[in-house]
Amino acid sequence: MIDIIDGALFQRMVVHAAASINAQKQSINELNVFPVPDGDTGTNMSLTIGTAAAEAKKKPAATVGQAAATNASALLRGARGNSGVILSLLFRGVSKALKDHDTADGVVLAHALNEGVSAAYKAVMKPAEGTILTVSRLSAKAATEAAQEQNSAEHVLEAAIAHGQEALAETINQNPVLKKAGVVDAGGKGYLIILQGMLDEMRGIAAPEADNTDAPQAKDKADFASFETGDITFGYCTEFICSRDNTKDPGLLRSFLNGMGDSLVLVDDDEIIKVHVHTNHPGRVLEEALTYGALLTVKIENMREQHTEILEEAKDEPAVAPAEKKYGVVAVCAGGGLASVFRDLGVDGIISGGQTMNPSTEDILREIARTPAETVFVLPNNKNIIMAAQQCVGLIDGKEVVVIPTRTVPQGISALLVMDPEGEVADNVSAMQEAMGHVHTSEVTYAARNSDFDGFAIKEGDYMALSDGQLFGTAQSMEELLENLAQAETQQKAEFINIFYGEDVAEEEAGKALELFQRLCPNAEITLLSGGQPVYYYMISAE
Repeated sequence: MIDIIDGALFQRMVVHAAASINAQKQSINELNVFPVPDGDTGTNMSLTIGTAAAEAKKKPAATVGQAAATNASALLRGARGNSGVILSLLFRGVSKALKDHDTADGVVLAHALNEGVSAAYKAVMKPAEGTILTVSRLSAKAATEAAQEQNSAEHVLEAAIAHGQEALAETINQNPVLKKAGVVDAGGKGYLIILQGMLDEMRGIAAPEADNTDAPQAKDKADFASFETGDITFGYCTEFICSRDNTKDPGLLRSFLNGMGDSLVLVDDDEIIKVHVHTNHPGRVLEEALTYGALLTVKIENMREQHTEILEEAKDEPAVAPAEKKYGVVAVCAGGGLASVFRDLGVDGIISGGQTMNPSTEDILREIARTPAETVFVLPNNKNIIMAAQQCVGLIDGKEVVVIPTRTVPQGISALLVMDPEGEVADNVSAMQEAMGHVHTSEVTYAARNSDFDGFAIKEGDYMALSDGQLFGTAQSMEELLENLAQAETQQKAEFINIFYGEDVAEEEAGKALELFQRLCPNAEITLLSGGQPVYYYMISAE
C-alpha cells in the first residue's frame, strides 16, 4: 500500500485522472436530464483537468506542494463551465493545504481534500444538495475518518471514493430533477472518476487511454501562423451518432451534408449513422440528422477559435494592453449577428461561446488582458460562464476586473446600454445590475429526447420554449409556440421586445415571427435582428 505521495507521483496521478475522465466524459454528458442538447459536464470537466495534465507533463515538481500549485493554476485557467470551475476550486483548496509539504501522508491528504471542499462551498453563492459539492464533502469527511484509522494516502483515497459512491447514489433522492429523470449527478460522478484515476495510478493500474505524448513526432510541423483564422471556410467541426429509427436512406443524408460543408465522413450500419463534417451551420446538420433517428452523441467544436488558441499558445504570454481609457467591456456570445450588436455598442472584446460552448477562464482572461482600459467589465451572458469569469478577478496586475452576472445575451445588452463611461465603478455596477433585472428572456429550441418535466410531457423533436431559464412550454409547430409566447404575461406587459433569430432560421420565417408579435403585442415596440446564434431558433427579450 502506498502511504506517501511525493511531487512526481501527484503529477502522474493528475495525468491518469485526466485520461480516466476523458474516457468516460460522454457517459457523464449523457446524465443531462433536461431535453435541451447541452449536456457538457463531462466535456467541461475533461477539458479542465486536461489542461492540468498537459501542464504536469511540462513542469516536473520536486515536492507535492509544487505539484499541487501547478495543478491548481492550470485548472483555474482551463476551467470551463460551472462543473469545471468547481473542480478547479476543489483542487485550489488542496493546493492551499499542501503548500509547504514535500510529501503527503494520509492525514495531510485528508486535510487537503477537506480544504478543497471548503474553497468550493465558499465560492458557490447558493450551494445545493445532490451535486458535486455534496459528493466531495461527504467523501472528504470519510477521508478524515479513514486517516485516523490508518495514516496511509492510498487507504484515505480508497475510503473517500467508497463513501463518495454512496453519496453519489443518494443524489438521485436529493434533487427533484435528478429523481424524476432517474439519474445521479453528473458533476459528482465526474469528480469520483477523477479520484479513482488518481488511486489507480497509485496502484500501478494502466490508464484507460494510451499516452502518445512521448511518441516519435514528425520533424516537420505545420506553420499555423501562415494562414489567417478567417481562411477557415467552414468553422464548426461537427460529429454525431444518430440511431436508424426508420428506413430512410443514409445516402440522402450524405448528399445533404455534401452541400453543407466539407471533410465529410459518414459510416452507417443497421443500427446507427456516424458522421463527421465541417460546416457553418451545425444546427441545420443536427436537425436533418433527427429525421433519421435520435441523436446518441454530439460534439461541436469551433475550429476558428481553436486556431486562434493555437496561435496564442505558440506565443509567449500575451502582454497586458496599457490603459488608454477608463472603462472597457468584454462580452461572451455565439453568433455573428449578436457579436455585431455588441461591437456596435462599444464592446472591446468578443469571446465566442454560450450554451454548449463554454469558454475557459483563460479564454476570458486573454480578452481582458487585450482590453486597453483601467477597469474591464465582463458580461458572461450565460449562467454556466459566470463562475469562470469570476475567477479572472484579481489575476491581472494593473487592471480591475468587474463581472456583471448576466445570464442571457439580452441582459448583457441592457446592462451595456446604461453603462456611464464617466461614472464611478460602483454606480455603474448598480445601474447595470438593475437594468439586467428588468429584462425577461425567452429562448426557443427543440427537444432532443422524450421527457417529463414539471408536468410537461415533452416529445422528441417538439419545439420548446424556455422563459428566464424555466420551461415555458412545447408545441409541434413553431407558429403555435411563438403565439403562446407572445400572449404570455411577460410579453403582454413589455414596452420593448427584441427578437433575435438564429442561424437556422430563414429571414422570411423570421419576418413572419415579427408580424405575429406585432399583431399580438400591439403596445410594445418590437425589433427584429439577425443574431446568428446556434442552438436557439429565437432569443426574445422583453422589458
